[in-house]
Amino acid sequence: MPRLKHIGFVLFDDLTQLDFTGPLQVLSRIPGVQIHLVAREAGPVRTDCGPFILADTRFSECPQLDLICVPGGWGVDAAMEDAATVDFLRRQAAGAQFMTSVCTGAFVLGAAGLLEGRKATTHWRYHASLSRFGAEPVTARVVRDGNLFTGGGVTAGIDFALTIVRELYGEALAQAIQLGLEYDPAPPVNAGSPDKAPAAVRDAVDARFAPRLEAFLEVVDRVSATADA
Repeated sequence: MPRLKHIGFVLFDDLTQLDFTGPLQVLSRIPGVQIHLVAREAGPVRTDCGPFILADTRFSECPQLDLICVPGGWGVDAAMEDAATVDFLRRQAAGAQFMTSVCTGAFVLGAAGLLEGRKATTHWRYHASLSRFGAEPVTARVVRDGNLFTGGGVTAGIDFALTIVRELYGEALAQAIQLGLEYDPAPPVNAGSPDKAPAAVRDAVDARFAPRLEAFLEVVDRVSATADA
């Protein structure tokens, strides 16, 4: 069974904070692992909700990682077209045991050519667009295809990380981490997926995402066309 020593989160400006910190809380509790917060340069990285996170490892100084996680967020657009980020992922993928993502971070893996022919998931509003990078979209909160783990939108990052712990280390450790975090969700409303949300709510969220999605898909089309050339 694989044992992880080095886990790295790829950071970039305007990432979604919970995409990153949810799995971080879980994976950092695996005994014996070292966490690396990796970016082009060490230092502050802006999140999409205001606070900054300090990257502690620059791409050029990062050791070979056993597991790499790419979060999503508004900054994914720029990350997909950032040569340093894409090149880093390609180099690391050659020696990593697992490549992973949360939410729209999957599209950064796609830009690096790591989704071709693989099953994957992402945030529900972007889900169908995974096929533009050759992936097979699967509607699930967490999807594993070989050494590729992908998580759905934002809060799915916690389920995603617990899935990794369970599959690599067993049920007992996953349960212990879950209990330590008191992760026992019981939301006061029940609209956490498009299938559960009332039509009016779903339409309102669709309308909110529409301008963002149009700009995002322009980048996806540009990056996927370059990758196919």
